[in-house]
Amino acid sequence: MTAIQAVFIRGYEERTTPKVHTVYRIDIQAQVQSWQMWRRYSEFDDLHTELIKATGSPPPAALPPKQKFSLIRSHSDSKLLEERRIGLETYLRAIVSAKDDKWRETYAFKEFLGVPIGKQPFAAGGNDSSSGTIQFSSSSWLDEHAELQTRLRDVWAEVNKRDALSDRGDVPAAHKSNVAAKAKLAGVLSRIGVLGQGLQELGMKGMSEGELQRRTDMVARLQDDCEKLGKVVSIARQVLSRPGATSSAAMSAINAASQSDRNALLGAASSKPVRRVFGAPPAETEITRPLDNAGLLNLQQTQIQAQDNQLSQLTTILQRQRQLGEAIGSEIALQIEMLDDLGNEVDRVGGKLHNANRQLNKLS
Repeated sequence: MTAIQAVFIRGYEERTTPKVHTVYRIDIQAQVQSWQMWRRYSEFDDLHTELIKATGSPPPAALPPKQKFSLIRSHSDSKLLEERRIGLETYLRAIVSAKDDKWRETYAFKEFLGVPIGKQPFAAGGNDSSSGTIQFSSSSWLDEHAELQTRLRDVWAEVNKRDALSDRGDVPAAHKSNVAAKAKLAGVLSRIGVLGQGLQELGMKGMSEGELQRRTDMVARLQDDCEKLGKVVSIARQVLSRPGATSSAAMSAINAASQSDRNALLGAASSKPVRRVFGAPPAETEITRPLDNAGLLNLQQTQIQAQDNQLSQLTTILQRQRQLGEAIGSEIALQIEMLDDLGNEVDRVGGKLHNANRQLNKLS
């Protein structure tokens, strides 16, 4: 499912309004953000009913049954509450990790987990509906982009499966895989268009020009991948209809280019000397890639604040070292002065002893 990577139920608490009941804390982890939802058991029960209505079959894990015990015991027995918490977590995680996405792609499940807006118009099969315009947020737009990348990988998987079947001579199965790849690709194409429209809306909401350009390039790369996949699917359909044709022939047709085009491309590339580009934007990193402009600004401010804190700590340490050095210098000067006084005193006492010895010698 778009955005959702993991779901946990790590706790629960008792609430008294409108009447005493227990709610469970659901922690949802997505690709670029995480959030929490609080749901009571009755809401889980309603969700289970809606999933069965929407898909025609129950989810892969069973919902923990209702307990037939008193109200006081239900909110005071920690063992029973913990068992229910584990069962509800197993129920949600089974839906999220299921191979079939028909349950997690329903609007009821997304609404239950508080998935960011922009996901309702897409049905379980990946095709869009005409129910209205999608309102993307900056983070949900990135989630949708990541989901489309995953869908394209699924299309490539169908293409690879088709090629393997074609090499083994199983033309009907290869044709079936090709049809599946075409159907998935059609859903991705429609969603890419919606993604582009959502980017225009984000621009009107104040997204910076640089970030809009970056995301426009991301959409363009998706469109290029779809165009290449479209050629793979369409050419393979023609090749598979001829006896003895293999997938290698299809790939050769896709990758073929005229010699003049190749010469023009290589000539243009070799005619220009390689130069360094000053002022080019820094390369993306694993930390900055999922962030929008606001996230990058927050990251920069956090790093600057951390550097300021480290500088303040270093300044404090240096000031203390200076104070210690000055104190040590004062102590040494005092010790030298005391040693000078001691030396003078020793000389004075030595002089008295010398005089005393002279007088003793005279008496003797």
